[in-house]
Amino acid sequence: MAHRIDALRAPLLVAWQLTRDCDLACLHCCTESAPGKRLPDELTRDEAMGIAAQIVALDVPYVLLCGGEPLVCPHLLEIAERLGGAGVRLKIETNGQRLDASIVRRLAALPVRSIQVSLDGATQATYERQRPGASLAKAHAACHAVTRAGLPLEITFAPSLINIGEGEAVLESARALGAFRFNTGRLMRIGTAARHWPRLEPSEAQYRAFRAMLERQAAKPGMEICREPFSMADGLRRSAAEPPATLLILPNGWVKVAAALPDVCADLRRDTLREAWDGYRRAWRGPAMCATVHEAIAEERLHAQANAWRLLPVNV
Repeated sequence: MAHRIDALRAPLLVAWQLTRDCDLACLHCCTESAPGKRLPDELTRDEAMGIAAQIVALDVPYVLLCGGEPLVCPHLLEIAERLGGAGVRLKIETNGQRLDASIVRRLAALPVRSIQVSLDGATQATYERQRPGASLAKAHAACHAVTRAGLPLEITFAPSLINIGEGEAVLESARALGAFRFNTGRLMRIGTAARHWPRLEPSEAQYRAFRAMLERQAAKPGMEICREPFSMADGLRRSAAEPPATLLILPNGWVKVAAALPDVCADLRRDTLREAWDGYRRAWRGPAMCATVHEAIAEERLHAQANAWRLLPVNV
């Protein structure tokens, strides 16, 4: 089956998880990141810079740098400056605990499309329950640093049984902080969240009230509320119909076919980025991927296996 991606010589977006390490151990983390959780085979600085050079050479227009916590990665800014210096637009996803004015100043010299900060509570007590050891004041200070530097700010909110009652207050905080976009949706049953699922999953009644609130808030001007696709299953349905022109690079250089699936289509220690793109497109043309996607749509519990990475055969 042919898709629009088959006509593209390169991905339109590379989402790059630079490390599994993090300065927080959040209960809802989909990548299973935590302090000291750096993978033993993560890319070295030189390997990462080599991939950055390939991204530039392939004319990829947009790169998302994330983790784990990307600011824990010692060569984050070097990678950002290599990409941004070549005109690649950047997005940085961070928890905000380490994002200070000096880092923001360096990023402000680059073509930054946005900096995304996660705010998972309107009060310190709730925020810290979901993100143990985190400071809401530091996250707010990071947001202020971003907007003072004139950079676009996005806020992300992961609703859980812990914090869903503060969703509207967090959304209003995002407006007050000057965010241009508020990202949210059903909690993803992946990684650490899957292990804590009984204590994190909101009820369907809570989700209905949450979605109704988002609809009310979306009618107000001044900030985009991005809430669709609302669930992982919704996202997979969209991908099955039209796969996104996105490569997801894992910290060890493997390239995933989709965040909600364990399938890996390339190893950038062995394959070039162009070969990874070819493998990605080939995977989405195959009947095996179609079957895997539809199984994951039908059974949410399968999402918990998304981090049990498995390399697909070369000829998918």
